[in-house]
Amino acid sequence: MNEDRLVKIETKITFQEQAINDLNDVILEQQKKIERLVSICDALVKQGKEFSDFIPGIDAPANEKPPHY
Repeated sequence: MNEDRLVKIETKITFQEQAINDLNDVILEQQKKIERLVSICDALVKQGKEFSDFIPGIDAPANEKPPHY
């Protein structure tokens, strides 16, 4: 009986270690994706700022009528 109990415990530990490793892999992949998304967002913000330098009045409210109306 004691031997069976020990085998069951070792089996559970093995499965738990595998689950932890699988979860760690998922977390690492998510972190890589988050870093890529942050990089893309930073590039888009930079690009938006560069466009706003070339287009006067880009910061004007969207529903404001143009001055010729």
